Amino acid sequence: MPQHTPLRKLPRAIVFVAGAAIAHLATAQPLPDLDQLTAVQAAADICAGKYSSEVLVSATLERAKSRPELNAFITLDEAGSLKAAKAADAARQGGAACKPLGGVPLVIKDNIQVAGLPSTAGTAALKGFVPQKDAPVIRKLRAAGAIILGKTNMHELAFGISGYNAAYQTGDQPGVRNAYDVTKITGGSSSGNGAAIGARIVTAGLGTDTGGSVRIPCAFNGCAALRPTVGRYSQAGIAPISHTRDTAGPMASSMADIALLDQVIGGGARAKPAMLKTLRIGVVPSMMANLDADTQTAMAEAIAKMKGAGVTVVDVEMAKLAELNGAVGFPVALYEANSDMVSYLKSNGTGISIADLAKGIVSPDVKGTYDGLVLPHKLPGPNNTLVDTKPAYDAAMKTGRPALQKLYKDTFSSNKLDAIAFPTVPRVAIESNPDSSSLANFGLFIQNTDPAGNAGIPGLQIPLALGASSKLPIGLELDGPAGSDRKLIGIGLALEKLFGRLPPPVKR
Repeated sequence: MPQHTPLRKLPRAIVFVAGAAIAHLATAQPLPDLDQLTAVQAAADICAGKYSSEVLVSATLERAKSRPELNAFITLDEAGSLKAAKAADAARQGGAACKPLGGVPLVIKDNIQVAGLPSTAGTAALKGFVPQKDAPVIRKLRAAGAIILGKTNMHELAFGISGYNAAYQTGDQPGVRNAYDVTKITGGSSSGNGAAIGARIVTAGLGTDTGGSVRIPCAFNGCAALRPTVGRYSQAGIAPISHTRDTAGPMASSMADIALLDQVIGGGARAKPAMLKTLRIGVVPSMMANLDADTQTAMAEAIAKMKGAGVTVVDVEMAKLAELNGAVGFPVALYEANSDMVSYLKSNGTGISIADLAKGIVSPDVKGTYDGLVLPHKLPGPNNTLVDTKPAYDAAMKTGRPALQKLYKDTFSSNKLDAIAFPTVPRVAIESNPDSSSLANFGLFIQNTDPAGNAGIPGLQIPLALGASSKLPIGLELDGPAGSDRKLIGIGLALEKLFGRLPPPVKR
């Protein structure tokens, strides 16, 4: 994202109001309330002629430029998004049928290819890679009328959960910053999406998830996110970690937007709200470990609200969940990260090798992982040793992952569960600094999100509350059986109505 020096010298509120006012005066149309807007409402408003796509995109661009300290964007496509907005308005005025996302700006994580825009995956070696065609998931969004506002920042190469990436920044301090408190992490690896949606810059976007990368940023920034069943969305044109675990996933300010984006990308009917009184939701005690006071309180209140609304909530045991998950996670991700990236770099015409890629890594945590584990095909072993990845990978794919999947399948079926509920992350966002990317923090924050990723089942993050003490967002996750994505979204629609949407961040 280019620096906008005159804008950065003005207070953020003044910049936004002035820019939005210019757009308003130029078109004499009412300004949308970005703090409350959803993609569904924006598409309906534009279709009804309440305001134009150009007005909405202009206001969105100004809000994006007024928040450089978030480090949310790598590329902000001002010219391209305004051109697309004007074209959408002209088509509507010419009598064209309205589209599901007609004229609505979205943001895209920078490891997903968008034609004509750099696709850096958050790392310096790929800053010159400009793909000539859209990834299939982007083609579906464009076909539905979406406007691509820009490409968002991320934990470098998607290998982390903090979003602390010094390779790209627009603010004075490195790292993608939390929408509710810029001294805190935004989470990763779909960090810029979480910050931009949480700050109400945009209503929705598309990220990717391997072990929590759409769910964690939305838990920290008060947005909703879906990790779909692996294989429902195409992974072509997306920089990989692991073809077994990776998936693109929608992120949005509301559950209605998640339902819309999932319909556009995944096909089928749009999810409808579930009837809470018919639901059986399981709670796994081991997933309630390591909670801070705010998260513990919010979860207790959420369970009480669900019970009060007629949901049957039952405690269920998942013996050996952590053990089975541990046998799959690192062996699969670290083994496939090498071969999958080699294939991606070559087949997409990036012009660089995996060795070139590794040389340009800025983040110490990612650099250590690549140089010490990914490139040499090694895993941490006993007594601070390194062992070959292949035997552990083979065991994970042959026995470990099937056993993990069977555990989930049996848990859902034997307890007649519609979903399992738990805190998406055990604690609210922590201070943003290099230590936020430590291995200990990584393990803590993927504690609950990683198993679904390894099993390939869907997981839905729902904004739950602001912490009583921290005033930071807390999220609740629902995991469901493979293929139950729309049913999960339906439960999320009903629970969002029960819990209420979170207030926007306080403007400072």
